[in-house]
Amino acid sequence: MSELITAELVDVDLAAETKQTAARSLAERMVAAGRVTDLDGFLADVAAREAQMPTGLDGGIGIPHCRSEHVTAPTLAFGRSARGIDFGAPDGPADLIFLIAAPAGADDDHLTILSALARRLMDAEFTDALRAERDPGAVAALIRGEEAPAPAGSTGAPEAAGEVPAAAAPFRIVAVTSCPTGIAHTYMAAESLQKAGEAAGVDVVVETQGSAGFTRLDPGVIAAADAVILAHDVEVREKDRFAGKPTVDVGVKAAINRPAELIADVRGKAARGETTAAAAATAPMDTGAPGDHFGTRLRKWLMTGVSYMVPFVAAGGLLIALAFAIGGYEINSAPSVAEHFVWTEAASWAALLFQTGGAAFGFLVPVLAGYIAYGMVDRPGLVPGFVGGAIAVTINAGFLGGLAAGLIAGAVVMAIQRVRVPAVLRGVMPVVVIPLISAAVVGFLMFIVVGKPIASLQKAMTDWLSGLSGGNAVLLGVLLGLMMCFDLGGPVNKVAYAFAVGGLATPTDGSLKVMAAVMAAGMVPPLGMALATTVRAKLFTKAEQDNGKAAWVLGASFISEGAIPFAAADPLRVIPSAMAGGAVTGALSMAFGATLRAPHGGIFVVPLIGGPLVYLLAIAAGTVVTAGLVVLLKSRRKPAGSAATAPAAPEAADPKVPAAA
Repeated sequence: MSELITAELVDVDLAAETKQTAARSLAERMVAAGRVTDLDGFLADVAAREAQMPTGLDGGIGIPHCRSEHVTAPTLAFGRSARGIDFGAPDGPADLIFLIAAPAGADDDHLTILSALARRLMDAEFTDALRAERDPGAVAALIRGEEAPAPAGSTGAPEAAGEVPAAAAPFRIVAVTSCPTGIAHTYMAAESLQKAGEAAGVDVVVETQGSAGFTRLDPGVIAAADAVILAHDVEVREKDRFAGKPTVDVGVKAAINRPAELIADVRGKAARGETTAAAAATAPMDTGAPGDHFGTRLRKWLMTGVSYMVPFVAAGGLLIALAFAIGGYEINSAPSVAEHFVWTEAASWAALLFQTGGAAFGFLVPVLAGYIAYGMVDRPGLVPGFVGGAIAVTINAGFLGGLAAGLIAGAVVMAIQRVRVPAVLRGVMPVVVIPLISAAVVGFLMFIVVGKPIASLQKAMTDWLSGLSGGNAVLLGVLLGLMMCFDLGGPVNKVAYAFAVGGLATPTDGSLKVMAAVMAAGMVPPLGMALATTVRAKLFTKAEQDNGKAAWVLGASFISEGAIPFAAADPLRVIPSAMAGGAVTGALSMAFGATLRAPHGGIFVVPLIGGPLVYLLAIAAGTVVTAGLVVLLKSRRKPAGSAATAPAAPEAADPKVPAAA
């Protein structure tokens, strides 16, 4: 096993002024040491990780890190800045910068070393020694643990209110920490909570769900715990293990920056008896995150439902599209293949594809509703959510009914959970009482109260789409095009996409036009950037030029995220240009009357498009507009040769499913 850090990977006089130049300076040392094979590719991965969440920590520490295919061995480079560099920490710039590089398939041994370093960064004596040492070799040895300072004990640990008297039995807390990468924040949060627990006289046992492994807490430890702290930026695995405990649910950085406050909060909840059946299992995943207002939580709940719905849409829609390609549009009236199927007839195979796709599409609204409720209250929301979604289908309330059913189901479960119940009933609440009552209430509301008005609204919308023509259709195309290109796969993009695929459940001429406009506009941003890097390469960095080559394929495949590397590096020029091109394409697609029955596929489903030639013309026009505007705007500034490297192009994954962090 090679050493994680050597003297050559230490810069005690780091001269960089920004986090980008600091990362480049340290990464260049990794390249020189043979630990990184592609400097620009690795820096793109670092930038992509940094975009997920700032990597600055209180105490003057910056920990840019990522897993990358350009890393040959787990490596750490260290730099010390006299002036400080802003990594987004609440308390100001960082003077200790650790660039952590892990291979895409890093082994657990090396990742354990990285997690151990993350824990040591919470030790004030360790960081003080790093600030004092001048010799790079000694710094490297210190980081490797060969000259580690004595344990800090309680020094530097956050002060906690309400310490338990020595004679009292300690308050017991179990915690789970996790972050998108699972390398640094996960373990820093664990260490911070444990130190704060020691200072407060509280017994804290932490389960780290990181890259170094996932060792479950002993069920006996969980059963004996008085409270639970969940500090996570990705979903906690097996969350229902903590049912019935007072729970604080926050982001992982909250545990790093204010662990004493979290411990005090959860002790207060326990003292007040703020616990219900399945409290930990059903706590809204983002409710406790600081700064999350209702609008933010609502968006996350809706996006949870959409993200789970999209695979059903993609599978069902593409199967139906293939059925039409093989058997024609009349295949929708074919008899059931369970009763009539001839192996040698293409029509039978087309009917099989159509009916299988239709079965997948039948889950669209129930899955949307079920997982909106799941995003609000976790597993107890699934039963009333799915029931409400199924009722929405039954009463023809469609996509809007699914949205309403999911929100109603989540709200009903939240209300039930606020009711205090005797301890003897807590065990049956999540498996009997909550599903029974919530399903009954949601059924009543959907069938009797809100379902019919929503169904009427859905019918009115469907009729409006069917009757779209002329200027109204063009204006809708402009709006959808702007939404698809505003955040390139983000929430606004997903709202437009979900609106379009919702119409495929009950296809009309209007809804098929909407689907065509949405896919066409979504293809424009990466295609426009690919064209711009081809015609005016000197305006772009070498990494952007390489990303431009990949963007041809990504754009042609309807993967809007192919333009993210360019937007991240130059948002004020790229995003308006992409939106302008998307608006042109959306307007032209609607004006030409192009239709699309497939929810995905890009140019690969052009044979299934109504009016394929004019449809391609609309895409080409938007691509030219985007490329032209980008070139024009970039020409008015200095060449991009000295610009920060753009993030690498994302992999060709499902473009509408949120990426795992």
